[in-house]
Amino acid sequence: MNQTTTDQLTALIAVYGVVFAIVGLVSIIFAVIVWWRIFSKAGFNGALSLLIFVPIANLVMILILAFAEWPIQAELNQLRMMRSQQFPTNQPFPQNPQYPQTPQNPQYR
Repeated sequence: MNQTTTDQLTALIAVYGVVFAIVGLVSIIFAVIVWWRIFSKAGFNGALSLLIFVPIANLVMILILAFAEWPIQAELNQLRMMRSQQFPTNQPFPQNPQYPQTPQNPQYR
């Protein structure tokens, strides 16, 4: 190989390396944003999304998301308990109002 082909090949590899680095960086940023939203909607701190890139911690965090009670669920259960104490469901409904009885066949004169 002559010097120009080597320079062209080196430039091509450098361009591919830069493109690969940009795509990788965008993918990492996208993954952090997606996991941040998932943790936030579940009621956890969004910064826990950064643990997805730690090798063992990512498995632990996914297991926590799958099997633990989410803070948002605990808050919902607490609100439901407060509502059931305010409006008990085992009380009977009030009876229908009693209207005055009208004759079945009124006689008109």
